[in-house]
Amino acid sequence: MNFLSLENSCRNMTPKIITLKEKKLIGLSAEMSLLDNKTPQLWKTFRQRSKEVDHRASEDFISLQQYPSHYFERFSAGSEFVKWACVEVDEVDNIPEGMNMLLLETGLYAVFHYTGSAQNAPTFFQYIYGEWIPNSEYQLDGRPHFEVLGAKYKNNDPNSEEEVWIPIKAK
Repeated sequence: MNFLSLENSCRNMTPKIITLKEKKLIGLSAEMSLLDNKTPQLWKTFRQRSKEVDHRASEDFISLQQYPSHYFERFSAGSEFVKWACVEVDEVDNIPEGMNMLLLETGLYAVFHYTGSAQNAPTFFQYIYGEWIPNSEYQLDGRPHFEVLGAKYKNNDPNSEEEVWIPIKAK
């Protein structure tokens, strides 16, 4: 997909507005920045160990970002955030060694459907943060941002599909 067709598809994109119910997640996390991106190593390690997680709620994987409160106001590619490679669980009675549990709180989310490779993702996110949110009746909320990597997710494939969950609240 070229830049122009991606830009046009973003302009026509309307997210679903969903109230997320509390979720329990188990996985690995790492502090990083866009300049010091440790995502490939984090996911490689978690994928190798994901079978250790008991009581999975689905086969989906979740890529989650916890941004500091000032992250989007003073954005810099060197700004640090916490990235999680994780899965949702129905219950937590055993957390594998070296992994942690994260409670994703109930809240409102704008859910976008993304099709494409990671290469085109910056334009997609630029649309969300630079156009959709400022022109909507919502603003960013301070809760985690995440992507649901389901059965149609194929790493670095132009036909890959995922759900992008952006935390929002009324302006």
